[in-house]
Amino acid sequence: MDPRFQEVAAALETYFDGLYHSDIKRLGAVFHPQAIYACATDGTLTYHTMASYFPIVAARPAPAASNAPRADRIVSIQFAGPVTALATVNCAIGPKFFTDLLTFVKLDGRWQIMAKVFHFDLQPEKAA
Repeated sequence: MDPRFQEVAAALETYFDGLYHSDIKRLGAVFHPQAIYACATDGTLTYHTMASYFPIVAARPAPAASNAPRADRIVSIQFAGPVTALATVNCAIGPKFFTDLLTFVKLDGRWQIMAKVFHFDLQPEKAA
């Protein structure tokens, strides 16, 4: 297996764990400090820098605190060269099921997310 794939997959595990635990230290290890965060699911642009995104994550209840089931999944990882990749992943937080498009660059010897653009669907209520 291509070692780049394994390196990006390892960075994605840190990303998934950071979201599940609402842990900005873990997320800070995988996001480039100048990364962007964007979504237009509801028809308007939601945009953040890491300086505005991390406090939102830190303030929300961690899915881990309620033992919420995890839906982390790597859908694909594609490479556009030796230091550029695009990962498509799924995860869930609360009632939202996310499809994230994560653009990675390899800088300073590690893969870092430069852009997170995503869509979410509301999960239907589970039958009792």
